[in-house]
Amino acid sequence: MLPDLERLIRLQSLHNTADDARRRIATIPSQIDALDTRLNEHGSTLDTAKQQLEANQGGRRELEKEVAAVQSRLSKFKEQLMSVKTNKEYQAMQKGIAGAEHEVQSFEERILEAMLESDTLTAAVKDAEASLAAAEAEIEAERKTIEQERGTCEASARKALEAREVLAGEIPGNVLGLFEQIVEKRNGVAVVEAKDGLCSSCHVRLRPQMFNDVRRNDRLIRCDHCGRILHFDPTAQPAAGV
Repeated sequence: MLPDLERLIRLQSLHNTADDARRRIATIPSQIDALDTRLNEHGSTLDTAKQQLEANQGGRRELEKEVAAVQSRLSKFKEQLMSVKTNKEYQAMQKGIAGAEHEVQSFEERILEAMLESDTLTAAVKDAEASLAAAEAEIEAERKTIEQERGTCEASARKALEAREVLAGEIPGNVLGLFEQIVEKRNGVAVVEAKDGLCSSCHVRLRPQMFNDVRRNDRLIRCDHCGRILHFDPTAQPAAGV
């Protein structure tokens, strides 16, 4: 194989490694944001459950105040009942007592309902707290994994770029310039394999003579369609039927 072509293949591989690592690193902030969103959702669920429980408890306290007020009025009615002098006053007092007792019963029923609802809401708060604690542990583990991967990718990119710098120094300026020109124009890919008579990048079929020339790997040949530098891997298995 032409030494310059062999170096360009290695250079492309290092370039790909660095680019893959940088692309992976670029996705990490969105992953961290997604973790924060999940955690916030669990926190919001807990906040909502607590607010509902507090509202229930507040409502029950108001009902208990209402009951106390009605019971106080009922006690006065019963005290006054002993001092009535006419049948009309007695009937009016009895009516007031019956009304107050009905109010007390109604409030007590509502308090019982609130107590039952409180049990459900208390359980919901406990479930939300447990869910939040589990999510915090899970998300923290995921966050550590992501940060470890970030470190691995940064080290991989740094190592590839350092090796690329060394290798670039071994390549003639005109050849390196061509590589960098194609990299800039072709989304970071300058050297690709020719396989089964096709450019593996743009998938355009090569002229038979060109493909035969590429198979020799003894000079730099560019795809007529995409302009990338082609090489042939003699160890690659041919496609079925080729």
